[in-house]
Amino acid sequence: MTTDLDQLKAELLASIDAAAGVDALDAVRVHALGKQGAVTGLLKTLGGMSPEERQETGPRIHALREAVTEAIAARKAALEGAALEAKLAAETLDMTLPADGVPAGSVHPVSQVMDELAEIFADLGFAVATGPEIEDDWHNFTALNIPETHPARAMHDTFYLAGEHATPMVLRTHTSPVQIRAMKAAGGQKPVRIIAPGRTYRSDSDATHTPMFHQVEGLVIDKGITLGHLKWTLETFLKAFFERDDIVLRLRPSYFPFTEPSAEVDVGFSIVNGKRVIGGSEGWMEVLGSGMVHRKVIAAGGYDPDQWQGFAFGCGIDRLAMLKYGMDDLRAFFDGDLRWLRHYGFSALDVPTLSGGVGA
Repeated sequence: MTTDLDQLKAELLASIDAAAGVDALDAVRVHALGKQGAVTGLLKTLGGMSPEERQETGPRIHALREAVTEAIAARKAALEGAALEAKLAAETLDMTLPADGVPAGSVHPVSQVMDELAEIFADLGFAVATGPEIEDDWHNFTALNIPETHPARAMHDTFYLAGEHATPMVLRTHTSPVQIRAMKAAGGQKPVRIIAPGRTYRSDSDATHTPMFHQVEGLVIDKGITLGHLKWTLETFLKAFFERDDIVLRLRPSYFPFTEPSAEVDVGFSIVNGKRVIGGSEGWMEVLGSGMVHRKVIAAGGYDPDQWQGFAFGCGIDRLAMLKYGMDDLRAFFDGDLRWLRHYGFSALDVPTLSGGVGA
């Protein structure tokens, strides 16, 4: 029996070494260790042996099985390694070739400018406030000193929503309703300092107007607030936004129902290579509206107008983006033209910071 086991072991190990591939090796495995395999057959004979024979022969048969199993595993690893080496040798990869371009999205200029505004005003102590785009008539008009019969309503080209409501619902025509909501949230007892950027809607469309556009409103409510605070805030904001120290402002008397007195704000510009560039005072360009918050609006927000004063301002975010980044048609902002977005869009890594430049 001992001679037979030694001979079988030698034959099986020789067959394993001679296996030229994984398939041939698997055939040897089945021949040795399969259900009808030679080693399996020897293991089955252990049950018919006497205890003395089993004690002598059993360890040798088990040792044979272990040796064959280990040899098969080693040969399989060697064959697979050789196959991989052959594959790598046959394949070539030129590491000097440029990689295929990966399509990358871009940040829309409006989103970028919103981030720039938030960065600038956060440094001035302003919080960002938001409100619903579907507004009730009271927040959008009445609370802002635009009652139902007020002629200023005709200036807004409002989208009214159909349906039965306790109060008419509209697509908000400005972000000013957020001012009322912010004052109400403050309970009429503490200062408010917010900006309210967001989408607004008016029935208008041409090169400088679209039915949906973006506005940012600013509101400060406190005690002892004056026009001087308003002018300094706007001057500081525009210098930071356009990243120029030669920003010059001109405030012209105007009319807004929610402020009194009211002022249109013009910024000076210069002509450089035939183009208008913000900065200097060769000419004037209107950029935003502003004024001291009307007493009725302060009262609607829950504050005592005899104790609290404030200022407000608002401008189009799309217009700010056009002035800063040289765009000339507002409609292109919403066309979804990938060529335009690739040209004017920003990398996701272009995060506005005051230290690195809000337009960096």
